[in-house]
Amino acid sequence: MRVQTFSRTQILQEFDSRCQALSANDNRGFKQEFEELNDVGKDLPTRAGDSEVNRLKNRYPSIVPYDHCRVRLSVQNFNAHSDYINANFVPGGHSERDFICTQGPLHNTMADFWRMVWEQNVKIIVMVTPLRHKDVVLCEKYWPLDRGTVYHGLIQVTTVTRKQGPDYFITTISLRQRDCPTDRIITHYYYPSWPDQGVPKDSLSLCAFTDHVRQHLTTIPALGPAVVHCSAGIGRSGSFVALLWLMQLCARGIRPEVRAAVEDLRLHRMWMVQTLEQYILVHRCLLHWLGGGTGGSSTSCLQTQRGSSKVNHRGKDRRGDRSGRRRHHQHRAVPLPDPPQNTIQQILHPGNLLRRLLPSSSLFNPGSHPS
Repeated sequence: MRVQTFSRTQILQEFDSRCQALSANDNRGFKQEFEELNDVGKDLPTRAGDSEVNRLKNRYPSIVPYDHCRVRLSVQNFNAHSDYINANFVPGGHSERDFICTQGPLHNTMADFWRMVWEQNVKIIVMVTPLRHKDVVLCEKYWPLDRGTVYHGLIQVTTVTRKQGPDYFITTISLRQRDCPTDRIITHYYYPSWPDQGVPKDSLSLCAFTDHVRQHLTTIPALGPAVVHCSAGIGRSGSFVALLWLMQLCARGIRPEVRAAVEDLRLHRMWMVQTLEQYILVHRCLLHWLGGGTGGSSTSCLQTQRGSSKVNHRGKDRRGDRSGRRRHHQHRAVPLPDPPQNTIQQILHPGNLLRRLLPSSSLFNPGSHPS
């Protein structure tokens, strides 16, 4: 069967109209959709994360991984509890395990973090949080900022190169496990200008950063999942994954459905896309990107509610954070070409689509069903 695809112009026009409708009457539609997501996943078990023995491995006691898709480490020294890390597999591309969303490493979990990267054959790490806000540590410095080597458990971590982009840093890291002669190369993307439970001041900057990572992911073999983390691994991490996923769908001519994407992500890790501001941000960034990075009327309806209260969940600390270094540049994304008609087999091929299709019948031609 053929999947119905649409031109970039059609997708932009329809998505713009939908966003304008959602933003009417003080964002009434956005608020309603976001509230409807409140109960998604809340009854899924979290026994491992809630257990007393693993409590100190959680940055926030109320943010723990779902059991059904938690990342399990190898058992060390016959200790059954050594398999725990606060991380979940989330969907993308062509499987349920194309991404790992996790909390920012704690001082006592840095060795576990690098063990997860090694065991899951990770090639890309995306960090969307500053290390700290004032005196509050949001994430431990788990890699050398400059050239050098540190050791975390059995893993040797060496920073080889570090490049600075407009608003982010790209670090090449070499990993080696003790008694293993082979190095592995990891690309670490660090975007520090995204405040905790908030949104970046420059959404065009986030668009450019996300698209840069998206294009990199499409060029490397799908050997292992990409790791995405912020501080808790839910708000900014979920927003980043949702935006990247929807960008890739649009690139293949598929209509984006933000609510469906967030619902699916929340069935794999709790409270993904944590606040209403972040939910609106995903829409606004997608509009910017579809429009080639320009502003105009299509984005005027999605101004961030700076003065509005944030929707918070599970008792997470409401403290914000700011980047010590923030730069503002206008980025222009490359306009998307009008996609050809593709068969579902071509669209779902891992080399062609990083994000799997959203579970909605509206993606398909009337009367047709995916095979």
